[in-house]
Amino acid sequence: MSTERTATLSVDGKTVEFPVMVGTHGQDVIDIRTLGGKTGLFTYDSGFLSTASCKSKITFIDGDKGELLYRGYPIEQLADKCNFLEVAYLLKNGELPNAEQKVNFETTIKQHTMLHDQMTKFYSGFRRDAHPMAVMVGVVGALSAFYHDAMDFSDAEHRSISINRLIAKLPTIVAMAYKYNKGEPFMYPRNDLDYTANFMHMMFGTPCERYEPNPVLVRALDVIFTLHADHEQNASTSTVRLAGSSGANPFACISAGIACLWGPAHGGANEACLQMLEEIGDVSRVGEYIKRAKDKNDSFKLMGFGHRVYKNFDPRAKLMGTVCAEVLGELGLENDRLFKLAKELEKIALEDEYFVEKKLYPNVDFYSGIVQKALGIPTSMFTCIFALARTVGWITQWEEMITDPEYKIGRPRQLYIGAARRDVPELAQRQ
Repeated sequence: MSTERTATLSVDGKTVEFPVMVGTHGQDVIDIRTLGGKTGLFTYDSGFLSTASCKSKITFIDGDKGELLYRGYPIEQLADKCNFLEVAYLLKNGELPNAEQKVNFETTIKQHTMLHDQMTKFYSGFRRDAHPMAVMVGVVGALSAFYHDAMDFSDAEHRSISINRLIAKLPTIVAMAYKYNKGEPFMYPRNDLDYTANFMHMMFGTPCERYEPNPVLVRALDVIFTLHADHEQNASTSTVRLAGSSGANPFACISAGIACLWGPAHGGANEACLQMLEEIGDVSRVGEYIKRAKDKNDSFKLMGFGHRVYKNFDPRAKLMGTVCAEVLGELGLENDRLFKLAKELEKIALEDEYFVEKKLYPNVDFYSGIVQKALGIPTSMFTCIFALARTVGWITQWEEMITDPEYKIGRPRQLYIGAARRDVPELAQRQ
């Protein structure tokens, strides 16, 4: 990492220099760790939008190019050539597995899919109509009460065990949240099925008959997992890192990430997109809602278009659009009302001068909600599916942070704008 360049800052006639750090891709970074000592000042950056909080080798996004790389590999290639567990192995270990490593990793994950039987009692403590994400926050956080035999995180083997447990148990936890909400019996994992097929068995199977997953639908959900596995230093990932910086156990950190992801500005976007399509209702009303979306004084927002990071086309959206067509074709839903509506909205967004000028292209959430609905997943579970996939990225980011010799407990500064120091008056003198 080159630091030959420097940046110069002048404050009150005093000039100080700071090294410029250069990464593999993306913008260079001014190293201001000594800023306070040299100047007595700190930076102000609400939302940390101009601040690099860490050095990372995991994921890279180029929003202008519409590019997403996991460990250097384009997301399009990974989604096409690898299954989700291969991608999980890549994120965790830095390289794709060979044939033997793939089998060994998949076998290890299968050995950890069951939950401690006492954990099933946690679910009965929630109301049946509780939001599944509320259940997820509680149950995942409680894992540390049952799996505390590998809590020395300075030990690589202990970290590996905890990581494998989280990757393996999240599908079980998500499926159980769904079953509890429906009032159906929990389904035990099946080790004869691969990761995603097993999840679908636990979600949609019943003790009454053997569930046989449809390969096309399994592949579609597997792609969704891959597309959501990691996304650089987003809000939930930063939450996991910040929680982990205190030395908190990984189960608590992932629970914190799930809580952050639950926010509608983060993981709830695909649910909001589907609700928008339901509100529009029919292709005949598209023009009316497009007009409303252009009106600054109208509260209606066109969900699923544009992205905070991607200033060009979201590379995941192209893949999701293809997957959506495959799923609806397999299920005979090519003329599905919502899909036709989505296609019309997409057509307008790609042709209408207003959307093209503002680069409001469809993002991954635009189609993922339709795909999940077609698979039989209710909208209340969409963010749980997101959390299941993102756990792989979160736990990889957590391990990278705690093994970084430069890492410190997170402690952002502030610009205090409250009352100046003052003395407490006697009671009789208070107005």
